Parts: sequence; structure tokens; C-alpha cells
Amino acid sequence: MEVSQKYSNSEISLHTSKKDCWLVIHGKVYDVTTFLEDHPGGEDVLLHASASGDATKSFEEVGHSSTAKSLMKGYLIGTVEGYEAGEGAAEDQELMRGRVLQERNAPSASLLDYILPVLILAVAFGAWYYLNHYSAEA
Repeated sequence: MEVSQKYSNSEISLHTSKKDCWLVIHGKVYDVTTFLEDHPGGEDVLLHASASGDATKSFEEVGHSSTAKSLMKGYLIGTVEGYEAGEGAAEDQELMRGRVLQERNAPSASLLDYILPVLILAVAFGAWYYLNHYSAEA
């Protein structure tokens, strides 16, 4: 959906309340007023992001799903006046790169992660059993 309406930063800053809430993400302006109550993170998160100006960094740090990103299209009302696609793109790419590295280096649960604690527990139980039952006979 291509929206040609352009908004100035001063105009956007007037829309930061529960009754009228706009967000700027990647240079696009979204009217999320009707979504405040439905937002999984709560309305305060969106209100805070709206008041802080550009919500791009906050949006990317959370790591929204593809479903959430597709829902955004319905709230798009325009773009920020004077915003260029390259502006802030390096920061956006750095956030994405960091997330990819985090996912790549994320620890994965293996069978050893489950077997080792059980094995240690079994050895401890065996030692306790031996000390309580066989050492009493001696």
C-alpha cells in the first residue's frame, strides 16, 4: 500500500495520547489509536514509543513477527516529511545483524542437557543408598 501523505515531525508530535496515537517506524507514520487496547505488550508501550518520537529502534529491538508486520499495513497513513530511505538505514541494518547473530549463537537444547542432570542425580542417589544401607551392615 503506497501512501503519498507526508507529515512533519511537529505535526506527528501532536498525536501522542490514548485518543490519538501515531507512531513513526522506518520513516512511515502509523495511526495506532484503534490498536492500543489490542497490542499484546499493552497500550503504555505504544504511548511511550509515540511520545519518544521515532519508534523504529524500539520496534526492531522487540523483534515483531511477520504477522505483526503485515498488520501494520492497515494502520499506515503516510510518511515523515523529508525522510530518506537511507537515513537511519545503517542503524536498522545493525539491529537486524545483531538479531541474526543472536539467533545463530543461541544455545540449543541437546539430549546431553537433559541426560547429564539425571545422571548426576542417579549417582548421588546411588551413593546415598549405598551409604545408608550397606555401610550400616558393616
